[in-house]
Amino acid sequence: MRDQHESKTKLLDATLKVVRAKGYSATRIEDVCAEAGLTKGSFFHHFKSKEDLALAAVAHWDAHGSQIFATAPYHDAGNPLSRLIAYIEFRKAILTGELPDFTCFAGTIIQEAYQTHPDVSAACERNISSHAKTLEADVRAAMRDHGIRGTWTPESLALHIQAVIQGGFILAKAKGSAAVAAESLDHLRRYVELLFGTGRTRRWNRTPSKKH
Repeated sequence: MRDQHESKTKLLDATLKVVRAKGYSATRIEDVCAEAGLTKGSFFHHFKSKEDLALAAVAHWDAHGSQIFATAPYHDAGNPLSRLIAYIEFRKAILTGELPDFTCFAGTIIQEAYQTHPDVSAACERNISSHAKTLEADVRAAMRDHGIRGTWTPESLALHIQAVIQGGFILAKAKGSAAVAAESLDHLRRYVELLFGTGRTRRWNRTPSKKH
């Protein structure tokens, strides 16, 4: 049983690596098996098809990411806005290694498969949206702390943060460097600071003061 569990994990880890390097459409079962150092017989012992593998790999990616972010240092910041800023800085800090090492498995699949593989794409969307949701409580608390009441919601800002991150990955692939993604995160930090700070955006969104 242990060997079966280990071989399945090897196939899932290999899928994350190969798809982030080659894309979902170009990834073959043979590529995953070669990366994992296993046979196709072992593959079909665990998975019925490439799509079955992809769905399991999304769940594997979600579990792996949840563990990393649950213990990340940005949670230690002293107030909600500081935690949001620290989250952005953490995302910048983990732009390390080669492009396939830091780009998003779920985002990579959605870019290719949102029409052709709806079940896999939907699983990836749930992964990205559920991660965005982990930021909503701090956004909501920061809005309360800073007297912000605008037409936007904690959910919309949390998703916008993810949109910038995913867009940064695309630019990094286009430019062949993490530097452009890091610059996008610097802009994101400035935007969030302006949104909650003393700039013009805050004046537009601040809760009107009561007249005495």
